[in-house]
Amino acid sequence: MILYHTSYMVVEQPDLEHSRDYLDFGKGFYLTSLRHQAVLYSERFFLRGRQAFLGEYNLSDAYVDLSIKTFDAYDEEWLDFVFQCRKGEDKSEYDIVIGGIADDKIFRTIDLYFAGDISKDEALKRLKYEKPNNQYCLRTQRAIDLLTFKSAEEIIK
Repeated sequence: MILYHTSYMVVEQPDLEHSRDYLDFGKGFYLTSLRHQAVLYSERFFLRGRQAFLGEYNLSDAYVDLSIKTFDAYDEEWLDFVFQCRKGEDKSEYDIVIGGIADDKIFRTIDLYFAGDISKDEALKRLKYEKPNNQYCLRTQRAIDLLTFKSAEEIIK
């Protein structure tokens, strides 16, 4: 399976050491199967005056033997999981988590919920009609070791 990762540098050998905590699905190496989504993500680096590189990777079919959690919708289970991960309270041991990304529009809703400004029911109502984007979070080195770096290209604004 081909996956993409956008960064301010070429990442040929991803690892957990350089991953940030408290993200949507916890600490891990984040990728997407949607090339256009990865290219759009480069805007974050341009806004900071940085370069952006799109890395292409192959994820071995052996990944199906790992512990995987998949979210097909922005539903209560997804919201609770993201809430726990962003608070640093997730205790699950998934190797890979797959599901929707909390982009700017989605983030506004979950941020209001996390702050206690709207109820869980109101957040779920707002998320109900949103079509999830796609992210893969490789949360263990065992999962990351199934990636093969193929190429990278600089994204020009």
